[in-house]
Amino acid sequence: MTTNNLHSLHERAFEANRFVYPVLSRRAGGISIGVNLNPDKICNFDCIYCQVNRTQQTLPRFVNDEQLVTELDGMLDLVVSGELFEVESFRGVPEEKRRLNDIAFSGDGEPTTYKNFDELVETCARVKRCHGLGDVKMVLITNASMFHRPHVQRGLEILDANQGEIWAKLDAGTEPYFKEIERTPIRFSRILENITAAAKIRPLVIQSLWMRIKGEPPTKDELAAYCDRLNEIVAAGGALKLIQIYTVARQPAESFVKPLANNEVDAIVDLVRDRTGLSVAGFFGNT
Repeated sequence: MTTNNLHSLHERAFEANRFVYPVLSRRAGGISIGVNLNPDKICNFDCIYCQVNRTQQTLPRFVNDEQLVTELDGMLDLVVSGELFEVESFRGVPEEKRRLNDIAFSGDGEPTTYKNFDELVETCARVKRCHGLGDVKMVLITNASMFHRPHVQRGLEILDANQGEIWAKLDAGTEPYFKEIERTPIRFSRILENITAAAKIRPLVIQSLWMRIKGEPPTKDELAAYCDRLNEIVAAGGALKLIQIYTVARQPAESFVKPLANNEVDAIVDLVRDRTGLSVAGFFGNT
């Protein structure tokens, strides 16, 4: 199996685990241990590019803290010892990427919707410290829709104290495009307000997925508006340490969604860098 194929494998299940899974992350450049707080597949967004099949949702369940600890403890042992790379699906990982990059709160839904989010972040941080891995990052991959909630703000503070990094989704420059992509009743202005407020406290990574929709790439006007939103966040006092521009790498929810070509991703990277002066990185799909 090629490295490119490994990047496309982001299954949320690993052997008998329910909450913890390993992936070779194209953006992290190493092994990311995913913590899935939404195995019920419930999310407050319904993104057209998401690979999760939300027609097969299960009943909402509490995360079993004891099982989560057991799974994370075992997964850390597997990665650090190198035993993970004896598993068939990870044998093809190149030597330079056989490293633990982070523990990432991601999965089949928006992790901050879980009402005990702050407690679970603290639990995972404690397991990490018990393994002597205090320097390993903890990454929250989020749509930023819940940053205004007190329990989420507490969770972000715990992340800050434990090598935390927040990757906040921003896939649009205008409200109509946002609604088309994310299919949510949440206002675009709420996302922008939340990102700005969080970025005033700690630097954020912005993750932005661009794609072809029914054969069409994002318009010049939409991309210009996106750059304007980034500039407004910075002008309001927010710190953005990296903008990730990427495209579809796995089978999306909707068949009319396709990846951009590599040169199209590069063009957006150049545009954003030129118009904002921010640090920008591009990540290609399977084109």
